Formats: sequence, C-alpha cells, structure tokens
Amino acid sequence: MRRVVALALMLTAAVPAMAQAQGFDVSVTVDDLPVHGALPPGMTRLSIAKAHIADFKAHGVKQAYGFVNSAKASDAEGAAVLDAWRAAGHPLANHTATHLNLEKADTLEAWIADLEAGEPAVAERMKGQEWRYLRFPNLTAGTRPERHEGAAAYLAAHGYKVAHVTISFSDWSYSDAYARCLARNDQAAIRTMEDQYLRGVDDELTRMRAVSLKVYGRMIPQVLLTHIGGWSAHMLPQVLDRLDAAGARYVTLQQAQKDPAYAEAQILPGGGGIMDRTAKARKVDLSGIVAPSERVDPKTLCR
Repeated sequence: MRRVVALALMLTAAVPAMAQAQGFDVSVTVDDLPVHGALPPGMTRLSIAKAHIADFKAHGVKQAYGFVNSAKASDAEGAAVLDAWRAAGHPLANHTATHLNLEKADTLEAWIADLEAGEPAVAERMKGQEWRYLRFPNLTAGTRPERHEGAAAYLAAHGYKVAHVTISFSDWSYSDAYARCLARNDQAAIRTMEDQYLRGVDDELTRMRAVSLKVYGRMIPQVLLTHIGGWSAHMLPQVLDRLDAAGARYVTLQQAQKDPAYAEAQILPGGGGIMDRTAKARKVDLSGIVAPSERVDPKTLCR
C-alpha cells in the first residue's frame, strides 16, 4: 500500500514538471487595427477592441502589439480604438496605411509610400516607445527578388524590424460569415463555425509543436497572429483558454524575436509563417504533419 501511495505522490509531483517541459513562449499580435471585417450586429469597433483588451488582461497577456492600417483610423471611432489600445498599455506598429500587399503594389516605391503614410498615426501615439515594427500585409515579404530585397533594404535603412508570424488560427476567414449569421440569428451556423474553429485551433497547436521540432529540433518562441474583428472578439476567450492549457507563457514580441530562428527567416523571400518558409529553404519535408480537420468554407454560410 505504501508503495502505491509513494508512486502516486511521485506521479503527482511529476505532472507540473511535465507540463512546464511542454510549455512554450508566445507573443500575441493583433492585425488590422482599428477595423477588420464586417461589423456584427450589437458590436462597435471600440467594443471589439475593449473585449480584446479585457481578455488579454484576464489571461496575463501584458503585451499585444496592434498593427495599424492608418487609413481606417481617420474617423473618431477609429482613433478611439487606437487610443484605447495605448491606454491599456499595449503598443502599436505599422501595417501600412491601406493594407497594401507588397507583391500587388504597382511598384516598390508605391508600397513604400503606403508604408510611410501609415507612420504618423502610430508614431504620435508611441512617443518614446518602439513602434518601428512592420507586419507585412497578407504576410507577403516579396516573392520576386527585387521586391523582397528592395523592401528589406528600405526597412533596414529606416530602422524597421519585421514582425514575423509562426502561428495563426485563420480567424480572418470567419469574420464576415459571423456578421452575416449573427444578423440572421442563425445559431446553428454559428455553432458549426465555433466547433470547427476550435478544432482548427487544436490542430494548429499540435502542428506548431511538430513543425518546430522537425525544423529546429526544439520549440522556438512563437508569434501568434490574430485580428481585431468581431469573430476574433467572440472566440478569443476560448482561444486563450486553449493556449493556457497548452502551456503558453506570454512574452513580448521583442523577447520572442531574439531567438536566432527569426534572424534566419529575415533573409527568406515569400509569405506565410517563418517555420514553413524555413522548412522550404532547408528542404525539410513537412508532409504528413497534422492534416487539418474537414471544414465547411465559412464563405458559404448564411448566404
């Protein structure tokens, strides 16, 4: 009997150590401030931002960089969103004025002009703080060498750092569907989206670990991308619950990107998350790692 009790105590003591060993650092970042996606009934842009801020506080997320499309911050509510973000202690950075994709811009110079147009709304709210981070719209860092290298040269010359991404739950793809379904009060469709989305979160967390271990041989610090939309606000508490359960330790963007994995990715052209881009550059085969669950395309719902 004593042996059984002793073994039980040993196993109980081992659980926290095992959980800690499986934990990971993650920086939370939020794109498209102050406006993302269609506005669901009963919400305002400011209420969406305040919901994010409250959830971050409840889960111990002390820093969530907000990446700003300043062209959408010209009205009073847009400005109020940015001011509320800063009042909560979260920093702002540049996402270009109009969310201009580097590859789709007519010229590199046109893209740089849009980037520069995005600076004043951020800089005036970040005096004395580090705001020269860029989140590439659509995570497109340039597939053509002249675009990628030209943008990289400009950013380096002007003191910018790229805010890379390693993990995303594709919340953006649900934003408009959620607004439509809520307007119709189609609760069955909303439940379908909720269940599917959370399965996707679980799949992505599993894939994140597998890819990091296969590409780097270790868990690198992660950078999570989410968006400032109504769907994101609706689902964020459950997403953070899952991150907490997975062993997330919330760190700053600066802390996460000190890892050499981010410096390595800096020179790689293309788009998407840095772990997949690094795998491609190193010719690491990721096939067979966590196939995503079957899903209904949110674009088809509540039409």
